[in-house]
Amino acid sequence: MKIEALINEHYNQLLEMDFHILKYILHNKNICYQLGINELADKCNVSRSSILRLAQKLGFSGYSEFRVYLKWQTQGEVIQEMNSTGNLYDDIQETIKYTKTKDYEAICKLIDTSERIFVYGTGNLQLNCADELQRMFLSMQRHLYVIRAQKEFEIITQSLTANDLILIISFSGDTPIIFSAVQTLVAKGVPFVSITNLKSNRLATMTPYNLYAISSETKISDEVHIHTFSSFFIIGETLFRNYVDYRQTLSISKKKDEGPN
Repeated sequence: MKIEALINEHYNQLLEMDFHILKYILHNKNICYQLGINELADKCNVSRSSILRLAQKLGFSGYSEFRVYLKWQTQGEVIQEMNSTGNLYDDIQETIKYTKTKDYEAICKLIDTSERIFVYGTGNLQLNCADELQRMFLSMQRHLYVIRAQKEFEIITQSLTANDLILIISFSGDTPIIFSAVQTLVAKGVPFVSITNLKSNRLATMTPYNLYAISSETKISDEVHIHTFSSFFIIGETLFRNYVDYRQTLSISKKKDEGPN
């Protein structure tokens, strides 16, 4: 799991001091794994115990284990060629690698048991992804209602209950205009799944149900930059295929419980 995903997973346990340390680490990944705990503490102007507590909050037994993780993260990152096609291939490969390690069972169970399922994309490309999810899940008799506008999202949020489910596709996960409605979902106990780029983002911290696409930026010119979006479609189809497998497993289990006629 990348450090950005770890931050999202443990976000509610982190304090301002922790984010101060993490900001330094994220901006200096290539050297932090070489630093001892005292050296990192000096770089961040914090105490040794602050570094240790952060490592433990992120799920490590101590700083040594966290340091090995940082080394693995740094050395595992492929140095991408500065060309558009190379970046696309790398993003797709990294996204597929992520999908193989992700446990989809909890999200599949939500999809299977929810009374109503909605999917909202925060932009045109995100809505294309939402339409594709709707098309795929229809074959499994699960109808996803696509929300096509911000105002529609806000209105529908008011009528949702804890028996419903909403999938929110946001490239950055930090689109300001969605958070009033998202906070309503949290207050009402309405489960939602965030589908975002793999980075620390506010939307992912507000729900335990997170899916990540890997999308890097490629510079076309000084004024134009493009991002990979095909990885979001890979995440959507992987979710669907995992749901198909989930339903088949339930069916097999049910037949075994019923026994021979």
